[in-house]
Amino acid sequence: MPQADFRSPRLYVDADLATDAAIALDRSQSNYLGNVLRLNGGDPVLVFNGRDGEWQAAVAAGKRADKLLVLRQMRPQDALPDITYAFAPLKHARLDYMVQKAIEMGSARLQPVVTRHTQTSRVNTERMRANVVEAAEQCGILSIAEVAEPLNLQKFLDQRDSQRLLVFCDEAAEVADPIAALTGAREAATAGIDVLIGPEGGFAEEERAVLLKQPTILRLALGPSIMRADTAAVAALAVIQAVLGDWAHGNH
Repeated sequence: MPQADFRSPRLYVDADLATDAAIALDRSQSNYLGNVLRLNGGDPVLVFNGRDGEWQAAVAAGKRADKLLVLRQMRPQDALPDITYAFAPLKHARLDYMVQKAIEMGSARLQPVVTRHTQTSRVNTERMRANVVEAAEQCGILSIAEVAEPLNLQKFLDQRDSQRLLVFCDEAAEVADPIAALTGAREAATAGIDVLIGPEGGFAEEERAVLLKQPTILRLALGPSIMRADTAAVAALAVIQAVLGDWAHGNH
């Protein structure tokens, strides 16, 4: 598999990519290349659109860096592991951090879930999408994860595919070894994985009772330490990727 190039500037573009295509940049992208990076005509830039892989392009000649000329494909398109990260929304900077880390850890879909003790019910999904794109640009990721609109917990459970493994991260669980628990759920994970982490106030007892009645569920503790929700996101996705995800299959 071709290695990612982390030395060249990298941009997500909402345009079809093919040899000799001309890509018009928006104002913020043009400002970034021309005024921040000080690129000139002919300077290389990597571009991707989440569909056509990664391509090498060059800044078109002109007074402003507002157009790219696509040259050749560098990496073919790949697919993210089938992991949905469902989470109780956090406030502002901590939500930004959590979204970025979930993308870096390979999540294919982000689903805000409103619970009784959720810190905030207002979610700026456009800001989440911007963070998804930024994380993909910075980390050599070729696919853009889906950002879903918020759902309350019951609606999330009603709408999800019950054949998918639901990993319910619960600090009250008695599982002493999360790796062993996940290893035992490997067959159930073949239909996809939904990872659910609640708010820092935890799930209400009636919410926990509803969750435990779900089919194909794994109630998982992440160890003896009590983590903030954004830290739990990284811990949960790391162990799931290591045991059940693409880390376990040698795709990276």
